[in-house]
Amino acid sequence: MFFSIIIPLYNRPVEIKELLTSLTEQEYKSFEVIIVEDGSSRPSEDIVAKFKDSLDVHYFYKENEGQGFARNYGFERAKGDFFIVFDSDIIVPTDYFKNVMIGLERDHWDAFGGPDAAHKSFTAIQKAISYSMTSPFTTGGIRGNKKHVGQFHPRSFNLGISRAVWEKTQGFKLSRRSEDIEFSIRMINEGFKVGLIPEAFVYHKRRANFHQFYRQTYNFGKGRIDIWQRYPSELKPVHALPAVFTIGVFGLIMINAINLLTMNEISFFNWLGWIGNTFMFLYTLMLFFHALFVCKSLKVAFLAVIAAYTQLIAYGLGFMTEFSNVKLFNKSKKKLTV
Repeated sequence: MFFSIIIPLYNRPVEIKELLTSLTEQEYKSFEVIIVEDGSSRPSEDIVAKFKDSLDVHYFYKENEGQGFARNYGFERAKGDFFIVFDSDIIVPTDYFKNVMIGLERDHWDAFGGPDAAHKSFTAIQKAISYSMTSPFTTGGIRGNKKHVGQFHPRSFNLGISRAVWEKTQGFKLSRRSEDIEFSIRMINEGFKVGLIPEAFVYHKRRANFHQFYRQTYNFGKGRIDIWQRYPSELKPVHALPAVFTIGVFGLIMINAINLLTMNEISFFNWLGWIGNTFMFLYTLMLFFHALFVCKSLKVAFLAVIAAYTQLIAYGLGFMTEFSNVKLFNKSKKKLTV
């Protein structure tokens, strides 16, 4: 099988060097690499050119339209039987394509997604964020795992589709924000067999600091409402849990403030505060020790707690903001465009 690797790129010259280096070390060699520079102000053409002798790599520059349409641009120029989409901030294990082949032969997927993991070279914050995004105790518990809510929807940091899927669907309809979920839903609705190959993981660097991570997960929350507007049946109660958690956190802060100001004289708020504080303490303790068990580092475990709270609150706020825009302010549905 011949693979076409599609990588949208926007102002990430350091990342693309690491990714291409990992591709030169693959055990399976039957693939091409298509880099689509999406209007970057810091283009990476010179870096990509250094890999011409070690990879079958093709570089294209286009005006900025967003990662979804950049991937379509790559699909249109791909020669492969199967297309693999990577984000630029990943490192590919040497046995990745071997594992993909095993999964495709075993499960006969038309399209698949793979999970992500933290590489030993990652910073402590990157490892903490990776833990949060894959933990069963955060929203990561429904992403990239065998045990997920409903139909598995591949994410575009590690996504594979057959040429037949591309020809039938014509790729992404959204340029940004939840474009991969929308694409996954449409593939499934077209009757294609879509699932997870758990062995086909990649090392995903994600964001380098908590501010960037907050912005990313805030948009994830808003994106879930975007999907709900187009596919109402795709909104499940579990998707609202981060919003419930966020309301609970801010409510608990208010209750504790009231108890502090009134010296715990109001029994009702005193009782609510005791229950809420106990729950948050136990949840935080569970996060910390699970992260310590998984990551084997006290520093990463401590940062993982911060990452988990950041993720849940940011996602919850994004979810509630966009839901309010739709329900209270009658925000119109975004038109799907090609």
